[in-house]
Amino acid sequence: MATSLPPVIVGLDNGGTMNNATVLDLATGQFLVEHLLERPSRVREGPDVAIEALAASFDQVLDVTGVSGAAVRAVGLDTPGPASADGVLSARGGTNLGAGWGGFDIRAALERRLGLPVVYTNDANAAALYAHYARFGPRAAQHSSVAVIVGTGLGGGVVESGRVVSGVAGMAGELGHVQIPLDGLLEDGQPVPSCNCGLSGDVESFASLCGIERNLLPYWLTRFPGHPLGEVQPLDKAAKLVRGHGEAGDPLARAIFGQQASALGRLFSIAAMFTDPGTYFVGGGVVEADPSFRGWFLDQVRAHTTLRAEQARVVEFVLVPELDRAGARGAALAARSAMDQRA
Repeated sequence: MATSLPPVIVGLDNGGTMNNATVLDLATGQFLVEHLLERPSRVREGPDVAIEALAASFDQVLDVTGVSGAAVRAVGLDTPGPASADGVLSARGGTNLGAGWGGFDIRAALERRLGLPVVYTNDANAAALYAHYARFGPRAAQHSSVAVIVGTGLGGGVVESGRVVSGVAGMAGELGHVQIPLDGLLEDGQPVPSCNCGLSGDVESFASLCGIERNLLPYWLTRFPGHPLGEVQPLDKAAKLVRGHGEAGDPLARAIFGQQASALGRLFSIAAMFTDPGTYFVGGGVVEADPSFRGWFLDQVRAHTTLRAEQARVVEFVLVPELDRAGARGAALAARSAMDQRA
């Protein structure tokens, strides 16, 4: 039987294949789930089915933690972006959600289904917020940070004084689509990478799995004729194998990840002049690798970030912790912040 606990917030991370859930105890600031609590998100079956799957995740996390539904004050929800600040998915739809999602108000739909206030943030902002709080704890409001999450695409988040900067339309922190200087980044004869968003030379066109498949791997295979990855078909399968080759020190893979790190460094160089954050976070599959490889990659990002001497003395470059749990936890933290602002 469920037992009553102090007021809590439930965090729900809605992904392209799985949902993850957590519970934040408002009295202690502790998360009551220490492991992944996943179940299928069913987003490919459309919004109605997906909302029921989110409700099932909500029920599951309460059952696992023994928390009464009456103790829940709000629900934090994150999804792949882009979306408005209110949780209306972009007219193009979330890249990981499939067709039929463009313009859908996922926040309002879940709020109606659960009968509880729902606070929305996108998944990259949620991960950025959790990384910030995991790093600084009670001192989070005294710090600022910028985070990038390298995955299928490139997500990001800007945290200022402990709060995510969302912008007037909810599009702040879409760091993957910031166009960066290309001088010295491209090799002779290398085409300017293009992005699924329609831009050329943005960060995601380099630093993402899509960027590897679409832009970097096809070019670098021409520079390394006879490379084993050239025999792997289809190309998306080969792209997923690049990280393993990078961990083993393969020159082609290291060239690809070197360009990715350089692109991230150029993005952080822009951030340094724009928001002057104290901490630069890097997360995603590229840093969930062998420790020596992720250390090499983070060093490359740092080396390609241009900072003033005053900044270089005080900033830090850090990996995003516990990325698999960061979305749900960050969504819960964003909901707590929203409740505090309304109080």
